[in-house]
Amino acid sequence: MRLEDRVAIVTGGARGIGRAICERLAEECALVAVVDLDLEGARDTSDRLRAMGRSSVAIRADVTRRAEVDVMVQAVVDAFGRIDVLVNNAGWDRMELFLDSQEETWEKILAINLKSVLYTCHAVLPHMIGRGYGKVVNIGSDAARVGSTGEAVYSAAKGGVIAFSKTLAREMARYRVNVNVVCPGPANTPLFQEIAAQNEKLAASLEKAIPFRRLAEPSDIANAVAFLASDEASYITGQTLSVSGGLTMA
Repeated sequence: MRLEDRVAIVTGGARGIGRAICERLAEECALVAVVDLDLEGARDTSDRLRAMGRSSVAIRADVTRRAEVDVMVQAVVDAFGRIDVLVNNAGWDRMELFLDSQEETWEKILAINLKSVLYTCHAVLPHMIGRGYGKVVNIGSDAARVGSTGEAVYSAAKGGVIAFSKTLAREMARYRVNVNVVCPGPANTPLFQEIAAQNEKLAASLEKAIPFRRLAEPSDIANAVAFLASDEASYITGQTLSVSGGLTMA
């Protein structure tokens, strides 16, 4: 198994893409800390992993608060002794044109999608540096790569994640810590379903635009994350991988 006995933190692991990532890493025999603001959902994911015969813990943390991130990271170290993999998946968006949006929304989007990544990386990386090993996979978005109407601030936040990850990859390479980004295209997640409920034609129009004629499933993104978290990707760092069914192409 590619991740046997590796200890992984997955933020936003209670549902959607985060849950799929947790399950995929567990399939590869990782020990997974499921982190989410929704403790009940995190526990449900963790229970699923234990039912698969894998060790897992559920931890409630607001990743937009540095103090809670620090406590979470220490809890993982206390539980498993180390951290090998960090997957920054937690995210949130509100679809609206920029001139219709408010500063309160901007702050929330930036905090969840960008600042949380800074906090977790700042807390986790010293543990990886100390061991001379680590894999960081940040979840970006193709909205950051090509733009997306109604997602101006979200695109900016995810663009920040991409730029931050590239610089971090350069700084961490000497310590044998890999940093990469996975950018999902439109995916069949609870968040997307909430957005699509307000626009019945959205899903159908996207499916027509995607060469594979379907939305991504959470497992599609999880497979890419599992590869980048594995030693098979040991010579890959600072890269941005789109998982979009061909909707966007580099």
